[in-house]
Amino acid sequence: MHPSQEIFCEKSTRLRGKTIVMGITGSIAATECFGTIRELIRHGADVYPVLTEAAAKLVAPDALEFASGHRPVTELTGRTEHIDMVGSSLSCDLFLIYPATANTVSKIACGIDDTTVTSMATVALGAGIPVAIAPAMHESMYRNPAVKENMDRLRSWGVHFIGPRTDGVRAKVASRDEVVAWTFRMLSNNYLAGKRLLVIGGRSEEPIDSMRIITNRSTGMMAVALAERAFERGADVELWMGGCSVELPDYIPTRRFATVSDLVSMVESVDHDIVLVPAALADFTPHEFTEGKISSDDGFELGLDPVPKVLPLIRSRCDVVIGFKAESGLTRQQLVDRARSRIEKYDLAAVVANDIDVVGMKSSSAILVTSDSDKDITGTKAEVSDAILDFCVKRT
Repeated sequence: MHPSQEIFCEKSTRLRGKTIVMGITGSIAATECFGTIRELIRHGADVYPVLTEAAAKLVAPDALEFASGHRPVTELTGRTEHIDMVGSSLSCDLFLIYPATANTVSKIACGIDDTTVTSMATVALGAGIPVAIAPAMHESMYRNPAVKENMDRLRSWGVHFIGPRTDGVRAKVASRDEVVAWTFRMLSNNYLAGKRLLVIGGRSEEPIDSMRIITNRSTGMMAVALAERAFERGADVELWMGGCSVELPDYIPTRRFATVSDLVSMVESVDHDIVLVPAALADFTPHEFTEGKISSDDGFELGLDPVPKVLPLIRSRCDVVIGFKAESGLTRQQLVDRARSRIEKYDLAAVVANDIDVVGMKSSSAILVTSDSDKDITGTKAEVSDAILDFCVKRT
């Protein structure tokens, strides 16, 4: 058994049966392709590397064979590899160029096919194979009018661009996670395509003094899982996140808030088709804030004021709002009843009810409650997210 088979479907089977041809060009970012190939395999993909002559100076063909389980194509021969691998809808499911230099991007846009990768791009575009390009170059090259015009031309032909991430000097190749997310998005049924979806997650943190806060338990894991899965299913996703202890996806536009007041000030910009609110928001805020740190040697009284309820404000700006209700120590029926009470009070599309004892775990015990039904959707965060998003598809 080839070593690549040891990790096949290790994380999921979401790309099982999918064949990806990865074109690798002469950017130093080519060294990132090993991890990306392995991650795609972990989700079930069969990945075939194709190297340009310049790329072969940066990454060894033997190493890529170890990573993928396939000998990389380094030249086109009488076997017509470009026709065999990307020449028809039966050849592969996606032609991914990772990374793509400015030279490669412009050649493809101009129909020049003088390398293994550009020849495969020419054939893939002619055969109707989905093409995705992850550029990597110096930012001054990325801003070159000719390069920008060529990228726009390729977009008009249906080519998807993944990234890049700019830092003022470099247009860096997209992260491995972003490439994998785009692969899911391009090779899945995009039932949420064209829908603008907002996820509000994390915890609010109401300051008592410069050191202490009032907050709730929340890692932000559920919000991130929802945002990622919605993106992968074709939605235009935005994430608003309070305090959290989870890494945020670098490919989803994100705004941060600290207090409920901060979040309330953001609500006026809600213009989405769907809003999901797994955030753990405080019900009270200190009556006054103390600069510096209150001495721990002396006792002090803490006055609390109620904060505005955010759900009705959001509901006034969006037709499909799904809230979350966390409780502890209740029976299933009590949990459903409290969730349904919130639906009626705020005119919500649904409420996801769950037990706070599972906060931070990779799985959730949850019930999707509507005005006239309730359904157990217990599972991993991704599975719970899918169940919620399936409901959203039916409602929009």
